[in-house]
Amino acid sequence: MDQAPRYVQHVPPPADPYDGDELLQSWLHARLGADGHAAARPRLAALAAEVTGPLRAAHADAEAHPPTLLRYGPWGDRVDRIDTPPGWEVLRRAAARHALVALPYLPEAQTTWGAGARVVQHALLHLYGPESATFSCPVAMSDGAAALLSRPEVDPAVREAWLPRLLSTDPDTAVTSGQWMTEAQGGSDLSRSSTVAVPAADGTGGWRLTGEKWFCSAADSAIAVALARPRGAAEGTSRVLAPFLVPRYAADSPLAETNAARSADPRLPAPGVRLHRLKDKLGTRALPTAEIGLRQAYAWPLGDPAEPGLGRMMTLVVVTRLHNAAAAAAGMRRGLAYAQAYAAARQVAGGRLADHPLHRATLGTLAVDAAGAFVLAGHAFALLGRVEVDGDPEAAAELRVVAPLAKLATGRLAVQAASEYVECFGGAGYIEDTGIPRLLRDAQVLPIWEGTTNVLALDVLRAVRRDGAGRPLLARLSAAGQRSAALREVTAELSAAFGADLTSDNGVAGARGLALRAAYALAAALLLEQAAGGDPAAETLARLWTRRWLRHEDIATDV
Repeated sequence: MDQAPRYVQHVPPPADPYDGDELLQSWLHARLGADGHAAARPRLAALAAEVTGPLRAAHADAEAHPPTLLRYGPWGDRVDRIDTPPGWEVLRRAAARHALVALPYLPEAQTTWGAGARVVQHALLHLYGPESATFSCPVAMSDGAAALLSRPEVDPAVREAWLPRLLSTDPDTAVTSGQWMTEAQGGSDLSRSSTVAVPAADGTGGWRLTGEKWFCSAADSAIAVALARPRGAAEGTSRVLAPFLVPRYAADSPLAETNAARSADPRLPAPGVRLHRLKDKLGTRALPTAEIGLRQAYAWPLGDPAEPGLGRMMTLVVVTRLHNAAAAAAGMRRGLAYAQAYAAARQVAGGRLADHPLHRATLGTLAVDAAGAFVLAGHAFALLGRVEVDGDPEAAAELRVVAPLAKLATGRLAVQAASEYVECFGGAGYIEDTGIPRLLRDAQVLPIWEGTTNVLALDVLRAVRRDGAGRPLLARLSAAGQRSAALREVTAELSAAFGADLTSDNGVAGARGLALRAAYALAAALLLEQAAGGDPAAETLARLWTRRWLRHEDIATDV
């Protein structure tokens, strides 16, 4: 007897991530002008075309074949080699070709867009990140390393040796950077760092690092920026820590000259760099993250080690926090696109899931959250461009508080949204080979990396108290509040809170709630600014976001 055909649910691909994203298009038009957006369009369209084809396939390959660590060669020699799949290499080469790191540093980009070069970079990251198998992480750390190397106090010889490689758009010469900050005993408490730096005795001007680094992402990168305590510096404080550039491979280490056999293999580690193990993580599994021991490893200081260096390191951290926000917002938008595509194809109760009022309301609410996250990340990048290109002191003051606000709020929104996206697919969302569970696993790192919500909330308090960063933020909220009674009320609340004693127990205990309230108010203001430029969709998004996050109302019947 013939059996009935087995039902298979087909899911169409989501819309083109560039042409199908109306808010992205409107944002670029508002921030770059018609001519600036037109100049960026070919670059963005080219990346979007690759994302929907070969990069999506490369992403799947990298996710299906996580990195492995080979500690010893066949004759017992220590090789500490990380093997990654072909898809990882495809993603690496695409990141270089599309100038994901290099763009804001390129003279031609600054000539074309000025401070808006960072706006274009953010748009590129928005397209590339969600299906990059988290190669967006080495992109972020490489951008941060490039910003740090660009500082005037960095030795020109070190800058000239490495900055061109970080900024190369030739995949055959481009390199990426890792970031080795945390240690097991301290975590985010950098004052407990025990890695020690001592001047090398070989006359090269380098230093030697000894210590243990606990969470080293992109451990296959050519270099890493590591924090260490210079010999003789005060114990128990973080401000004296200094950033150092550490070559990861023997071929780039001055010490390799003493052992030609090691330098012959470009994948062998630099002397003194030992990979203990790769981390078995909840998510970001395609990204090689390691515990690394340093034993007299060669390093170059980035600035004068005799001067407190944590402030210099914050140049890198601000950039990576912005990338974290971009990854969160981009993941939310791509997850929404997949959920919408599924809802358009799935039949329930005699009709399309997309036509069911309750599910339509769920997707609409997720769209509002994705829009708020996008403008927070986008605004932070725009401010960074104004600081770097224009030297704008107002932008610098605002960025001091916007960077942690954008990072902490988007990270939490991304986790909430990812959980909803998994649920949007029902049982299929719980099955690994659909790729849907990865959305939730990967999102969970976003509120953690570069500072948890509590760590960032305290940073917000410091920015307001020490740096006067509340003033430009409140000015922006006040201007946008002319169009929103709810925003005016929240701005008054924040103004009073910023003027209170933020160092008291009550002030510190309430830091998380205050920071989130400020971030949600900022997103409302940014959506209102976008609407004032003639974007009717932004007007609707601003109204719904304000009701949802400032008034805590249910917006389901209105989306």
